[in-house]
Amino acid sequence: MSQATKRKHVVKEVLGEHMVPSDQQQIVRVLRTPGNNLHEVETAQGQRFLVSMPSKYRKNIWIKRGDFLIVDPIEEGEKVKAEISFVLCKDHVRSLQKEGLWPEAFSEMAEKQNNNRNRQTQPELPAEPQSSGEESSSEDDSDLFVNTNRRQYHESEEESEEEEAA
Repeated sequence: MSQATKRKHVVKEVLGEHMVPSDQQQIVRVLRTPGNNLHEVETAQGQRFLVSMPSKYRKNIWIKRGDFLIVDPIEEGEKVKAEISFVLCKDHVRSLQKEGLWPEAFSEMAEKQNNNRNRQTQPELPAEPQSSGEESSSEDDSDLFVNTNRRQYHESEEESEEEEAA
């Protein structure tokens, strides 16, 4: 099977299939990714441990901080205590909440995460009136894209005048 065909089947399985966790499986939230296909997760009870990503998901499905997973426990692991069996998307989370299978500790986090994502996707730009002339187009940068991943440094007029005078 080619890599593209494999990727197509894995993505179709993750996005299309509705998964209900069994008795041994747990729903966990991803805290961080230390590397080497390992992810640090937290259960609804607050227990933290590492989970491994199976080879079928590697380089096909990307997991980031705050995502929810269904994991299978591993008995022989000391640090790595589970393996990812399913990656939950927003639709899966909603259906699990409707069925009453979603942990109460995660329901508040999921709502906060959705609210934060909505705020981050629409950055607020200061509304300034447009003035005519070449001066406004060359010096006014308010219409530029604001990168929300970087800190915003605001330079005061006094500092810039001191630098120009020196």
